[in-house]
Amino acid sequence: MWNRTAKMPTCDLVDVFCDGPLSGNPLGVVHGGDNLTTEEMQALTNWLGFSETTFLLPPSDPDADYRLRIFYPGGELPFAGHPTLGSCHSWLAAGGMPASEDKVVQECGIGLVEIRQDGDTLAFRAPELLKYEPLTDQERAAAIAFTGIDEGALVEAVHVVNGPKWQLLRLKTAGDVLAAQPASKAPLGTDIGLAGPYETGFERDWELRAFFADSHERFSEDPVTGSFNAGVAIHLFEQGLVKGFYVAGQGRKIGANGLVMCAQDESGAVWIGGKSKIVSKQGALD
Repeated sequence: MWNRTAKMPTCDLVDVFCDGPLSGNPLGVVHGGDNLTTEEMQALTNWLGFSETTFLLPPSDPDADYRLRIFYPGGELPFAGHPTLGSCHSWLAAGGMPASEDKVVQECGIGLVEIRQDGDTLAFRAPELLKYEPLTDQERAAAIAFTGIDEGALVEAVHVVNGPKWQLLRLKTAGDVLAAQPASKAPLGTDIGLAGPYETGFERDWELRAFFADSHERFSEDPVTGSFNAGVAIHLFEQGLVKGFYVAGQGRKIGANGLVMCAQDESGAVWIGGKSKIVSKQGALD
């Protein structure tokens, strides 16, 4: 598949946003893939079959600690959340040494992304939204149909694009989110998520679900989605619906138990954090 005269790349399997064994979103992180072509990266991504696979590369920006390319079965993404945290965890575990003591700087398609470490939790600074406006009536109707929500539970529908083209449907309650019955098919590039609050006293403050369509138009549910959580968090903080800090849960309907820590600092920056664990360190991909 690739140049066998070069050193073989290796791959870590990382569980991201986990809250216990195998409870988060799996990610393949490839080390030493500098000589791989874009086509070879895409082929390996398709073969592994995860929602995303990433490739750690030397930075081209002098302010970055490493460069990351992020692939999903349908192509390449300029940014994604769980790949950012999982790749940073894998890079640090492999002996990566950031230039700064208090942060790691990742270079990716949208530019530089800052990542901070607090104990066993990593958090990335949510990138600014590239598109932030209400859905049109046509987009709203399509999103309702694809996600199978109760239209009476819908509070608002907005674009929260930060790389992936997320559409957010905010619902009245977490129960409304869990009750949605999504379609099995949708056009490639359909990225729609749901968010609804719990009553006070729960371990989690909000419940999220996120759906995406692949190159075969299969409309699949993602276990835990950093980029969608980032877009939701910016919106919730911006609208004053949450203050300071909250915990989002995701993945319950498909056997996951993801926990995402969302915070806004004094400067107004939004941070999306969670725990990662390397499940398996693979040898050379030969």
